[in-house]
Amino acid sequence: MSDWWKTEIVYQIYPRSFQDTNNDGIGDLPGILSRLPEIKRLGVGILWLSPVYASPNDDNGYDISDYRSIHPDFGTLEDMDRLIAEARRLDLRIVMDLVINHTSDEHEWFRKSRDPQSPYRDYYIWKPGVGDGPPNNWTSFFAEDCWEFDPASGEYYLHLFSRKQPDLNYRNPAVLREVEEIMRFWLEKGISGFRCDVINVLFKDSLDDGKKKLILTGSEHYISREGTHEILRTLRRDVLSRYDCFAVGETVFVTPQMGRDLCEPSRGELDMIFSFEHMETDQYIVKWFRRRFSPRRLAKVIARWQGELTWNANYFENHDQPRSVSRFGDDSLYRSASAKMLCVFLLSLRGTPFLYQGQELGMTNFDYESMDELRDIESRNVDKMLKRLHFPSGIRWRMMQKSSRDNARTPYPWTAGKEAGFTDGTPWIGINKNYSEINYDMEDRDPDSVLASYRRMIRFRAESPILLTGSFRLLRATNRSVIFERSLGGERRVTVLLNFTKRTIRPGNFAGKVLLSTAGTAEWTGRLLPYEAVILGGDDA
Repeated sequence: MSDWWKTEIVYQIYPRSFQDTNNDGIGDLPGILSRLPEIKRLGVGILWLSPVYASPNDDNGYDISDYRSIHPDFGTLEDMDRLIAEARRLDLRIVMDLVINHTSDEHEWFRKSRDPQSPYRDYYIWKPGVGDGPPNNWTSFFAEDCWEFDPASGEYYLHLFSRKQPDLNYRNPAVLREVEEIMRFWLEKGISGFRCDVINVLFKDSLDDGKKKLILTGSEHYISREGTHEILRTLRRDVLSRYDCFAVGETVFVTPQMGRDLCEPSRGELDMIFSFEHMETDQYIVKWFRRRFSPRRLAKVIARWQGELTWNANYFENHDQPRSVSRFGDDSLYRSASAKMLCVFLLSLRGTPFLYQGQELGMTNFDYESMDELRDIESRNVDKMLKRLHFPSGIRWRMMQKSSRDNARTPYPWTAGKEAGFTDGTPWIGINKNYSEINYDMEDRDPDSVLASYRRMIRFRAESPILLTGSFRLLRATNRSVIFERSLGGERRVTVLLNFTKRTIRPGNFAGKVLLSTAGTAEWTGRLLPYEAVILGGDDA
């Protein structure tokens, strides 16, 4: 089977916020189906759907109660079948989230596991407490203890995330067999792969106390352990290798060496991974403590991963990250220019690009005014923790504005009309107030919009063997500009020049024919306009 996913672009949809068709204020599968022509016109080839499974929605679908059912908010299994079929007719493939570190505590397996005599008891990690407390000193990803006492069982269960997301026990072979059957169920329906949620924390080496840390005490016992590698090899051998599909894994706290161990083709595990190091270059230790953005730091980290992995999954946004134009660009006066520049940056890297819904419009972070408007469980937990630590409310709110996952979860603005064309009901979460200036309808009609720029760059990439398969070399990275080269066969090459400032700059002694400019530059004069991106090459590029 060919590595077809290497020449495609993935478009991530957060279904809850994409398009509502039944006026309940929640996006749904028929809404996605109705927008397939717009997605196709963008030029992408793969759709990644965030979870649409049955779920109590404690963590917006990442707490699954039935892997073979669709949540009624999104539609039915028949709606999903229609979406898969129509997407395939348009030559669009669908990838689904595979959330297998944990389930919902409302999953049938967990409900049965609460009986100590049930055969499902060993599907999860149950332990008696130590003294008057939990089994160990581990802490969770969601700023809370990661053990929950269950009075009905008389023991604690482990949850690395929300207390309503109990971790599965992969020491039990039956759990892996269940996961294999879930994967086959969806692959047989015609999907083309999986985005695997927090995939490098599946196997817990031990449940011993961890070394005390500011965050994630105990993580040395479960980050990228050999048991996880064995699980992934088994899933590849028994399931993935039998279908024309791919698997990309979300990973936490990985180094490039860990990344190679997960996705080198010879190891037979994943095809690609999402790493986070480049998304951590504007923070201190954790995302809630931001520091000044440095293009140089960002470029240096990206270049290292470009060089050390055979193939990268490249992204600047997703459902867990703030909007890139608000983070790495200028979301006020130079919003359009900086969004276009970031588009060229992302789509010129070596690897498979992943776009997030609204990124192609240059959507910005939310413009909410208080915690009451947030829906994200992580944000609420962190706010409570910071309040206990006596952080003033104003500081806590500024942290939420910069880092809350809800920044990426505001509804997609289709029009300048009522509720941005997202719904005729009341949106489940507030719509950005700037939707009258940033919306699909307006940008679709504007040949100089961010959307138009994405379409042009996507076509350019598709027609450029150098960008599709060539090597990467960073030439220069400062806090004013980033310049890199893509080359193929030693002779054919293009140079990508990016201005990260509000000023016109001279980035250095570079020459060539202008193949693409986000500012409409026709001939290279040695200058980059504010937030301009230029691709230079010869006649053979």
